[in-house]
Amino acid sequence: MQLTVARIGRAHGLHGEVALDLRTDTPHERFAEGAQLRTDPPTAGPLTVERTRVQQDRWYVTFAQVHDRTGAEALRGVDLVVEAAESDEDDAWYPHELAGLRAEHVDGRVLGEIVGLEHLPAHDMLVLRESEGARTLVPFVRAIVPVVDVAGGRVVLDPPGGLLASDAANLVVSDETRGSDEPA
Repeated sequence: MQLTVARIGRAHGLHGEVALDLRTDTPHERFAEGAQLRTDPPTAGPLTVERTRVQQDRWYVTFAQVHDRTGAEALRGVDLVVEAAESDEDDAWYPHELAGLRAEHVDGRVLGEIVGLEHLPAHDMLVLRESEGARTLVPFVRAIVPVVDVAGGRVVLDPPGGLLASDAANLVVSDETRGSDEPA
């Protein structure tokens, strides 16, 4: 199975450099000079890393096959992929491992099914299809997702009041977030 390690973003400069939207915890290994990466769609590659640099926590890469801005712009949206390997990390999961898992509340109630994972700037979000059909984004953080049991086919959620569509009536709004002119 192929896993996406980055998505190519916008062109940067005139000499073929592109920004990367990382999907890997080991970019120094994945994007080492000389590394060859397959692409999705396959017609865009393979691509060989010629040079990398990091500026303000943003990764930029120049590929040996791309020499100008036009070529770099043509790569925007292309996924860089590698073959899946077993991970030694206890708290690392691939999106394909999470999709289809049953979502349970910490009290044992079935909440729905995990249908995907979205990578957002702050952190990853589990995509939950609730039992009633609502699509809900759940922050993939230990405080809200304390258990991921891939072998058991489930994730356990401890959502704050109002996070889930089925729990909207229990939304908690603190006085700090309420405007001073709003009634309590």
